[in-house]
Amino acid sequence: MRITAQQLNGWEKAGLIRASNTYSFVELLQLKKVRDLRAKKVRPAVIRESLQAMLKQVSGMENPLLEASAFSMSTRRIVFRHKGTAVEPIAGQYVMDFAPEQRVVSTSSPATVRELPTAETVGELFARGVSLEDDPASHAEAIECYRRVLQMEPAHAAAHINLGTLFYNRQDHNLAEKHYRAAVAADPRYALAYFDLGNVLDETGRMQEAINSYKTAIQLAPTYADAHYNLALAYEKLRQPRSALRHWKAYVRLDTVGPWAVHAKAQIARILETEKLQVVYRR
Repeated sequence: MRITAQQLNGWEKAGLIRASNTYSFVELLQLKKVRDLRAKKVRPAVIRESLQAMLKQVSGMENPLLEASAFSMSTRRIVFRHKGTAVEPIAGQYVMDFAPEQRVVSTSSPATVRELPTAETVGELFARGVSLEDDPASHAEAIECYRRVLQMEPAHAAAHINLGTLFYNRQDHNLAEKHYRAAVAADPRYALAYFDLGNVLDETGRMQEAINSYKTAIQLAPTYADAHYNLALAYEKLRQPRSALRHWKAYVRLDTVGPWAVHAKAQIARILETEKLQVVYRR
């Protein structure tokens, strides 16, 4: 990959990679992404701070370089694309993303599934699936990778999550729900699994079940901002503004400047005006 020993030493000191004399396939993928960001003059401190912020933004995420697609918009700004959304984690702001999958009209030819290389380890297959998600034309291959992971390790929660999301984006809600529930069964403390399950339950009109799922995600990860936001929306759909108010407030404490925070603040003002609630603050 044309990475020098000097570069590796520098990245180790900056805390971007672990010190090692050998690297697994998964670690090579991480090195490649760090190399690409550094090639665009993104400073190590910015990379490190962005990775740390992303871990706080997405509950359940363990390795942003593998579980999300990272790209630089400037030497001081890294944006991560995760589940179809682009976010700049240090500022906590969502950004406009004009990636190919966001286009209304696509001129690309139908995707074909290429034959995958002989399977190595579960970790290598999973990492390959994550890398294939970067290109919408390779999503069919990513699905095949995750399915092979599950053949080797049926209780691989992260593979169920990623596979469920690929089906969710295809609007195949039945398969998405199947894999989200499998992720919950495999790891009952996986907050992201409950959040994603809540989304598909919400999408299919099962609001009370969705609320229960979002609540579980928040119990596991109280600072899970997106879960508070979606739970507030769910209560709004059930015309329970007082219940929604609590979670709108929780969201704006966690996200103070993003576009969704603006909407949440507007909802808080509307509810306080229409419900004529007396809010008591206690230290």
